Amino acid sequence: MRLLFALLGSVSLGLGVLGAFLPVLPTTPFVLLSAFLFGKSSPRVHHWLVNHPWFGGMISDWQAHRGLRAHVRRRALWMMALSFGFSIYIVPLWQVKVGLVLTFVALLLWFLRLPLVPEPPAVALKQTRP
Repeated sequence: MRLLFALLGSVSLGLGVLGAFLPVLPTTPFVLLSAFLFGKSSPRVHHWLVNHPWFGGMISDWQAHRGLRAHVRRRALWMMALSFGFSIYIVPLWQVKVGLVLTFVALLLWFLRLPLVPEPPAVALKQTRP
């Protein structure tokens, strides 16, 4: 089972990395899934992923709060809207268009219900007077 989880984690992480560059592929769900799968299969790779500069923050937020930061949510919503809008535009069959709209609405309602993780307070620099 560990080998299967590692293989699925690798595929999921690859799709997540591709999603960072392709507008039709989401990044966040694939990275979260890969963190879960590597947590079951390889503690070393899971630790690397959780401490990664790009992906570690969203994984930590999800594990601690089951939510996303506001800027991550905004970016994901824009990418979902653009990719679904483009797909609806290019698909010629109206039945598929209706299915895409219904899928988008269901995904949007679920996504908007995810809690927002509060931003950490900005650190104020202490000023010293001469």
